[in-house]
Amino acid sequence: MEAGTPCARADADFLIPRAGRPRAPVGRTGPMSPSQLRRRAVPLALGAAAAALLATACSNGDDQPASPSPAPSSSATAGTQSITMENFAFSPADLQVRPGEKITVVNKDSAAHTVTATEGDTFDTGNIPGGKSGTFTAPAEAGEYAFVCTFHPNMTGTLIVR
Repeated sequence: MEAGTPCARADADFLIPRAGRPRAPVGRTGPMSPSQLRRRAVPLALGAAAAALLATACSNGDDQPASPSPAPSSSATAGTQSITMENFAFSPADLQVRPGEKITVVNKDSAAHTVTATEGDTFDTGNIPGGKSGTFTAPAEAGEYAFVCTFHPNMTGTLIVR
């Protein structure tokens, strides 16, 4: 380029790397300005906030997880009732329990499931990942309580408290 043209630079050595340092990208000649730092920090902060929000969104609302266990057993502990989630269905679909009884929920699918009362907030296991299990307590009042997997609305059942 000829001298005097808008794109010509008097210090053409900007293209030659300095010893021991990589060449600065075109347009950057020094440390980042505060506005450049903010433009880089804001997406990182938003990403971290989104990850934290996602982690808390999968909880069941109280300070304790849905009692996941590392390996579900084929049968529940003696004296407790259980619901198994397998092939995107509850088994048994209708379970009879006593008021206040603990119910173990075993997820044998690879997808996450929930056991959530369809009316009110009577019970909700929260997210139970595939291959894990959780527990919840039956309502204290006798009655029939319909439940559903919030992720898969075709999965339904009834908890019968007597």
